[in-house]
Amino acid sequence: MVGIISYGAYIPKWRMSKGLIAKGAKGEKSIAGFDEDSVTLGVAAAADCLKGVDRDSVDGLFFASTTSPYSEKQISTIIAAAMDLRRDILTADFANSLRAGTAAIKAAMDSVKAGSARRVLVVASDCRLAAYDSPFEQITGDGAGALLIGGDNVIVGLAASYSVSNELIDVWRAREDTYVRFWEDRFAQTQGYLKIMGEAISGLLEKTKLSPRDFSKLVIYGHEGRRPVELARNLGFDTKAQLQDMLLDLMGNTGTAYPFMLLVAALEEAKAGDKILWASYGNGSDAFVLEVGKGIEKAKDRRGIKVHLESKRMVPDYFTYLQWRKLLPEKPVLDRLHFWTYPSAPPIMRERSRIYPLHGVKCASCGKVQYPPQRVCIKCGSKDNFQEIRLSDKNGTLHSFSTEALSGQLVGAVNFDGGGRIWCNITDATYEELKIGMPMEMSFREVLYDYGIHNYFWKAIPLRVQG
Repeated sequence: MVGIISYGAYIPKWRMSKGLIAKGAKGEKSIAGFDEDSVTLGVAAAADCLKGVDRDSVDGLFFASTTSPYSEKQISTIIAAAMDLRRDILTADFANSLRAGTAAIKAAMDSVKAGSARRVLVVASDCRLAAYDSPFEQITGDGAGALLIGGDNVIVGLAASYSVSNELIDVWRAREDTYVRFWEDRFAQTQGYLKIMGEAISGLLEKTKLSPRDFSKLVIYGHEGRRPVELARNLGFDTKAQLQDMLLDLMGNTGTAYPFMLLVAALEEAKAGDKILWASYGNGSDAFVLEVGKGIEKAKDRRGIKVHLESKRMVPDYFTYLQWRKLLPEKPVLDRLHFWTYPSAPPIMRERSRIYPLHGVKCASCGKVQYPPQRVCIKCGSKDNFQEIRLSDKNGTLHSFSTEALSGQLVGAVNFDGGGRIWCNITDATYEELKIGMPMEMSFREVLYDYGIHNYFWKAIPLRVQG
């Protein structure tokens, strides 16, 4: 049976209290850092999903989002490069719909069934913006999820699916829009969400001859917290025992990634033999029957949802949030810095191995690990006798650090476990928090945006999960 081989998720470290948006509002939502976007979130979720997986076994990567930083350029190629996947793989982007992630899942399933791919990694990520002081601003959150689809070593079988297409203007964003738009709530929910989700789930139950009592969990997309409860009750599900927690007050609605992240949260608690009904929404609905297998316990050694939710830091004020989302003018000093360091396509192409998968080299003569790649070993002096190695998934310790005088950014040297050292930016930390010898890990981030080019590289962050 075709199904899920592995899963992963990423929730940014930063959270914002909803009380900063509306006085008296309860809960918090996840916020991408100033150097994070849907690409970097997707890379982090993909890395979580591929933990313990042979990356050479992945034959395709599909990326789904409504907030791609490019209007014309594949994002799946960036993530594939950062994940150090083979170059002879299929890459594709799915966009323009909150249902893009599950559309990519169905395409991945078909590819595996047809034999054109053994394993396809599907990544869904979003950083959606809502207008100031709108009800939607309290609901949205940033995050990413990833599922590895294949036909071998399956831990969760994709037993059946059913889809409904529906043309309705309820939630949308035009090309020139910065913020998500939405129609009057009662119309959108009764003629859209409740009606179409109900049609898809009922169609799936009829197709498979199953009933609500056959499922351990109902995992469904929901714009906000009330309507999923109403939908589940109308369909005959036990809303307390079967409906997956929507996590709206812990991370918010993460758009295209939301169904993926809710499913990961459900799988973290699942046991062999469970059946899960999973459904997405966006100009229609995709519904799936999932059967949890015996291998589920082996896949729980990752950060997923639970660990990421526990590791957090609060945004100090609303002004910081506006700065990070680039809704305020940049400081002039950063404009001058950008002028000096504008990105250029030829050197990015030439150095793509050391940029995206963070390849260093290991001397074949003495074993010395070096970054950036060299022709002559700094230890034994041998020439052109190196093996490329990936450093992006290595942890390390902080060797030294300082503050860059012009931009105020943190920079430091990190010694990788097993050898090698990198001098790079440090993020998700303050100068006062850093200590020599503290555990560090690498995180894929945006380092510059200019001339219409998003420039990405790896930064060091304090190890998010100790032990």
